[in-house]
Amino acid sequence: MLSTPLLTVHETAEQLKVKESTIRAWIRQEKLRAIKFGREWRIASRDLESFLNANANFPND
Repeated sequence: MLSTPLLTVHETAEQLKVKESTIRAWIRQEKLRAIKFGREWRIASRDLESFLNANANFPND
């Protein structure tokens, strides 16, 4: 797991062009996997990629 970069909620929201509250809601709803460090959440790049693939409109070829 440590071989993949960990993103903050802020960084993830910036990448997806959504609000931080949306990212936190996805985490709370267990749609997006995240790790909690103290009061802060971190998202592994591979977990973000899995989330995006699972929610894509078109199946992977």
